Amino acid sequence: MLSTKSNHTQLFALVDCNNFFVSCERVFNPTLTGRPVIVLSNNDGCIIARSNEVKKMGIPMAAPFHDYRHVISSKNIEVYSSNYQLYGNMSDRVMDSLRVFSPDVEVYSIDEAFIRFNSLVKKDYYAYFQKIRENVLQWTGIPVSIGLGPTKTLAKIANSLAKKDKKNSVFDLSSFSKQIEVLEDTQVEDIWGISGRWGAKLRMIGIGNALQLRNTSPKKVRKYLGVVMERIVYELRGLSCLNLQQVGPRKNIMISRTFGNPVDNFTDLKQAVALYTIRACEKMRLQRS
Repeated sequence: MLSTKSNHTQLFALVDCNNFFVSCERVFNPTLTGRPVIVLSNNDGCIIARSNEVKKMGIPMAAPFHDYRHVISSKNIEVYSSNYQLYGNMSDRVMDSLRVFSPDVEVYSIDEAFIRFNSLVKKDYYAYFQKIRENVLQWTGIPVSIGLGPTKTLAKIANSLAKKDKKNSVFDLSSFSKQIEVLEDTQVEDIWGISGRWGAKLRMIGIGNALQLRNTSPKKVRKYLGVVMERIVYELRGLSCLNLQQVGPRKNIMISRTFGNPVDNFTDLKQAVALYTIRACEKMRLQRS
């Protein structure tokens, strides 16, 4: 039987380091602050990190470096080869900083972590987590965005909104009214754990946003789409059924994504494979494999 727990004192926070690889480079070279910066993959083949300044120029993630060499030169963009030893050390510092506020930390990736608070009594969550942001920045030099919610799935959605708020970078999705408002504006493909393939299946049965999925019968979802999707429905309702994963190094590491549409362009396929190979290597380095 699927286990769900309703606990109004429990709160999850997803902490995501902003433009992590670029931020790490800026910690050790403060003159880069405010300047356009990109970080390249191991063989300097693809762009794997971009500062906000570069994002505004329209240079995409995972783009081949040689395709944008002229633009990069003409825009005076600073270019760095990836330094995974540095990034791993900085990641450890960030995670250690988060453990000051709660022992329940799940290192989700090199630049993301879930934190669980089981008995948080702060009335103003927003101010409390702003303080966490300030402390992490002071202790490590790394800026972070924080999304809050009663479940990991809601915290993940909240974090995507926190990252859009460049000034405050905290989004509180702990209240029911705010959840309803946000879920209505969240497309099913943007929900954590739902790929383009599953999104297409949901749209075929009339479910296009997170609120519609939340309001669908969990039994119906389980019958037609399986237990994983059922868990997502419960999580969207504020019922936690995804626990923190505080486990030892895994024997297998996988980064898996599904294309939303058929791909017939080899360049697009090559860029996607390169990007997710890099992400798998990040996980491997994070656990010192």
